[in-house]
Amino acid sequence: MRLYGLEEHFLTAEVAEPMLKRALDIPALLDVGDGRIAAMDDAGIDTAVLSLTTPGLQNLPAAEAVALQVAVNDGLAAAVRRHPERLQGFATLATPAPAAAADELRRAVTELGFSGTLVNAHSGGRALDAGEFWDIYEAAEDLRAPVYLHPRAPVPSVTDAYYRRFGEPVDSMLATGTFGWHYDAGLTVLRMIIAGVFNRFPGLQLILGHWGEVVLFYLDRVAAVDALVTLRRPIADYFRTNIFITPGGIASHKYLRWSRETVGAERIMYASDYPFNRERAGSARAFLDTATIGTAERELIAYRNWEKLVAGIRRDGYVRGFR
Repeated sequence: MRLYGLEEHFLTAEVAEPMLKRALDIPALLDVGDGRIAAMDDAGIDTAVLSLTTPGLQNLPAAEAVALQVAVNDGLAAAVRRHPERLQGFATLATPAPAAAADELRRAVTELGFSGTLVNAHSGGRALDAGEFWDIYEAAEDLRAPVYLHPRAPVPSVTDAYYRRFGEPVDSMLATGTFGWHYDAGLTVLRMIIAGVFNRFPGLQLILGHWGEVVLFYLDRVAAVDALVTLRRPIADYFRTNIFITPGGIASHKYLRWSRETVGAERIMYASDYPFNRERAGSARAFLDTATIGTAERELIAYRNWEKLVAGIRRDGYVRGFR
């Protein structure tokens, strides 16, 4: 059984300096060679889909982000070429310049062979439901390439209001990896649905990590919004047709059961969140092997859903508005 990991992060020297406060993770993030392959072997992951770690280029001025997106993607493409059976790539995009980001997504998919993109939940203080980012979604739909929506720290005003009081490192952890990241990303996908992103781009496929970024567990409550908006379908329906779910490093069989019940195994894939979560001694594969699911569902989650999604990507060199 092949196993793909879809939320597997890396970093380049060009964007590393502002992130030195996470120095313990820097060496693992920078390694897209033998050390990375060894870590995958240890985890039991056959193929990792690499993405630039949060916040990507989304804090940068537009011109700087546009220049860096090409360098980052070309560097990742070179790493994939060195290990074509073990590595795939999600494009890094300069979301501060959405039109340029859309063009780069087209290049990354049609010329570099990437399998979509990973973007973080807000850019320049703007949630990704805002109209200026729709060029990216149009390109992704044209390409039939998935968009992985990843968390990032909430905007400073939210962080200051909700996640400050206890001192470091507790404040930062509350704002990021234990809750704030996930609440923020879940709210972002709800905003995208309510804003009509999936009505405008019905073929767009989104991937959410961390078992749906909180919102998956609240869909029955979120249904109260259905009567207040002019969507084509109930909000929960979009999670069954346009959104895939991964564990994002949370190895919980309880959450897996809930996700299967809510969206079905056809909407679940695997991700380990390397290097912030480290799977060892085959634990990534063991998570699925020991789950109380049948072989068919286990294969869907491990590889069939991802391979089907990737097989549908258009790589013919022409999509709407770009040649």
